[in-house]
Amino acid sequence: MLKHKTIMTLTFVMLLFTQRLSAQQSNQTAGQPQRPPDPAAQQQAALANFKAPDNLDFRRVNIISEGVRMYGELFSLKSLAGKKLPTIIQAHGWGGTAAAFRRDSIDLANAGYLVLTFDYRGWGESDSRLILTGTSPVKPKYGQAQKFTAEVMEVREVVDPLEFVTDWFNAIHWAMGEPMVDKDRIGLRGSSYSGGHIVYVAAHDSRVRAIVGQVSAFDSRPAAMTVLAGNEADQLKSAYDEATRRARGELGYPPPRQVVVGSLIGAPIRNKLLLYSPVEEAAKLKNCAALFIDAEKEELFDIKLHGKLAYDRAPQPKKYVLVPGITHYGIYTTERERAIKLAIEWFDQYLKK
Repeated sequence: MLKHKTIMTLTFVMLLFTQRLSAQQSNQTAGQPQRPPDPAAQQQAALANFKAPDNLDFRRVNIISEGVRMYGELFSLKSLAGKKLPTIIQAHGWGGTAAAFRRDSIDLANAGYLVLTFDYRGWGESDSRLILTGTSPVKPKYGQAQKFTAEVMEVREVVDPLEFVTDWFNAIHWAMGEPMVDKDRIGLRGSSYSGGHIVYVAAHDSRVRAIVGQVSAFDSRPAAMTVLAGNEADQLKSAYDEATRRARGELGYPPPRQVVVGSLIGAPIRNKLLLYSPVEEAAKLKNCAALFIDAEKEELFDIKLHGKLAYDRAPQPKKYVLVPGITHYGIYTTERERAIKLAIEWFDQYLKK
């Protein structure tokens, strides 16, 4: 468990930050999918040096999710300054960061949208949830929220889908307070693991009018989570054993950036995966136009149990696009321009009319 230590005085103030990148273990065997190189080591420099194109307004923003500051980036055309704009909210999938969506954000902004991209709690430039490393130094007092000093630890760069969707809801709440946001024209765009998040969120938030998910995972339960090692019974046992040990204080959170599922960055909180199946929410979409984009040679999961099944269950208006000849990560490389073009056309149809 990573020994990140901080001091909590009045409010949580981090004095010590010694993030340790766990080495990516060479646990990949022949034939396993290859994730693009981890950009974490270059992220700080990229953030410091980033400059948006001259025709765009660019602003870094803070979004509060359950008391934790999330980092966000806001893009729009300078020529549309002060106008109410249809708004697209984006976030990364398993192990990504907001910075990876910058090219897409620029393309969407140039198409006339206000674009908000954010990092989940504990990822990228966002702050982390903090937990006590020991017993609280104060006894609970009814009717009081006490301030105290204690040693705490970050929960950083682990995969918790229930926290992720909560962060999505709070990103929407934040956007509703932004003067240029047209509250009646909100769209969500997700990729890979976040493609499932946007269906879950849109099914429970009637303010969302259109969604676009690409190479999306829609079910984290063992029967559909084929990227995890072992059969369904083994996966269930592993998830419940970890949850029991964590609840009894025998097991902490995984180290940040751990690679335990294929080449994906970030260890999952396995018992949370058992509770998370956005494919079951697809039928609940109401007044929300949904575009599903899949890779023909998807290797991380069976699209018949994910994107295609979510599409089949979703009500109209909806569309399904199968991009030929590519595997999962091809949507970010050879077919990136096609994918963003499809997204813009979909949002234009349902957010600009």
